[in-house]
Amino acid sequence: MSSLPYHEPDIITLLTQSSFLLLLNIIDYLLNHALYCGLLGQVLLGIAFGAPGGNLLSYQAQEIIVQLGYIGLILLVYEGGLSVPLTSLKANIGLSIGVAVTGIVVPIGLSFVLQPLLDASPLQAFAAGAALCSTSLGTTFTVLSTSGLTNTRLGSVLSTAAMMDDVVGLVMVQVISNFGSSSNMVDPVTVVRPIVVSLGFAIVVPLLCRYVVRPVRRALHGKTFAYKVRAIFAYRRARFVLHSIFLFGLVAAASYSGTSVLFAAYLSGAIVNWWDSEPAMAPTTSGAVSEPVVGNITGGNAVGGRAEGMAGKDVATSGIPVSSADAGIDLNGLSGMSTYQSYLSQPVARLLRPFFFASIGFSIPISDLFQGAVLWRGVVYTLLMIVGKLVCGTWLVRLLRLSGTSISGTPLFTRFRRRLAMKLLRRKSPEEKETPRPQEKSESAAQSRGSPTPIEGVESESEPNQPSTPHEAPVSLYPGAILGCAMVSRGEIGFLISSVAESQGIWRKRGTEASGQSTESSSDIFVIVTWAILLCTFIGPIAVGLIVRRLKRLKRAAEPGRRNVLGSWGVD
Repeated sequence: MSSLPYHEPDIITLLTQSSFLLLLNIIDYLLNHALYCGLLGQVLLGIAFGAPGGNLLSYQAQEIIVQLGYIGLILLVYEGGLSVPLTSLKANIGLSIGVAVTGIVVPIGLSFVLQPLLDASPLQAFAAGAALCSTSLGTTFTVLSTSGLTNTRLGSVLSTAAMMDDVVGLVMVQVISNFGSSSNMVDPVTVVRPIVVSLGFAIVVPLLCRYVVRPVRRALHGKTFAYKVRAIFAYRRARFVLHSIFLFGLVAAASYSGTSVLFAAYLSGAIVNWWDSEPAMAPTTSGAVSEPVVGNITGGNAVGGRAEGMAGKDVATSGIPVSSADAGIDLNGLSGMSTYQSYLSQPVARLLRPFFFASIGFSIPISDLFQGAVLWRGVVYTLLMIVGKLVCGTWLVRLLRLSGTSISGTPLFTRFRRRLAMKLLRRKSPEEKETPRPQEKSESAAQSRGSPTPIEGVESESEPNQPSTPHEAPVSLYPGAILGCAMVSRGEIGFLISSVAESQGIWRKRGTEASGQSTESSSDIFVIVTWAILLCTFIGPIAVGLIVRRLKRLKRAAEPGRRNVLGSWGVD
């Protein structure tokens, strides 16, 4: 067939698909207004309109929605990279690693409770833990954007930790797939390759930006060629094409290399964000020295138009190469985030993102979940998996006392780092033990008041000096609670790993196979894991939405000048 015959769709198809689109946006608005978790309604609509429910959409339409939804997920993760505060990302990378490792190790360890619960083999328990160790990136970034926490330190830690869990989850897909092979031998290449490639992207790409791209950019400053290139990309539509080519080029490279395309999307957004954050240079004239321009030029143009405020006639006709700042190019209007907001924000929010969460609903076997034999086991396992992710929030919990020493207001990660630094300091200068410096006195006084100690490289909120009181400030559990609850949601990666394990026969295998036949308990494990993924995907966003609504109510009722409820975790 050389072409596709054009036929007018029947009215039933038109009404079904149009109502599906309208309901996706309506329920998203209503639930976001109430609980900041409109994505849950979209998942439920996917169940109702898809194969698990009424099957109102054709199989071909559901396949297309899955494909478009995954493009929406890529763009959603790309937006997360664009919006992440880079200074906070670098300052909290160690904390993010600790949160990610906790969110991986604890669920896998707790999953071995399936051995006595269902007489499962260690391989089946490990596969179940692998499916539950991931964190849904789409849910994470959606919750952050709807709650307004994307540009905060808390959002930076959460998004980075969720990204690490996602990369590990996709490595687990390769491991589980290899476990189900006929040889029953794990190929080291399939395990090592995604890890090495992911580390290569995470290490090599930032190093190239710092030690290759930045020097070349500075070397080309003031050159005629560089000015002509900047003039070409002084249009927002040209920036959009350039950013799109860079995004999907890096995504394609990551896919063919064997690592996560979502990780590549996040990394590409962070690189564009870094490029925009680099200080623009002042105009270069003969005998003058280039210096960074403080701030950005304002006065952006409409969508797709050229930035307003071009330089005067004398500058334009002088023939002297000038920078974008000198030419009057609106740096804010041409940034990656501004370009994304102009061209992609509305299609992603109204079409692609709802398609993604609806596609999750397509993959939920709702008819197999309500079996009395596995229902209560699924609830028990869900509770364990919720606890397995909630413990991630303990990295931000501030304790009152530990070993008899007051450490009010100090997060766990900061306390461990400070203790290590103090031990090294005492080894170098033991004579300083007797006479503490005034800076240490002020620090200890601040701790006695309960003010959080900022992590190095990130500014915290300033507050006036107040005399110490005999009562310590209350310990805030909100940052840790938000972090732990946001990590609870599993979503797409969990369903992917579980489906791979089912298709490869992991769930049907037993530790002892004397009869050579599969038993019912193997399918029970699949149903229990599906229960845990489904309930965690629902409970996590609801819990975060309730906490955020509580925080907004406290913020409205707070006195003017009162400290932010989230403390230093709620600032940029």
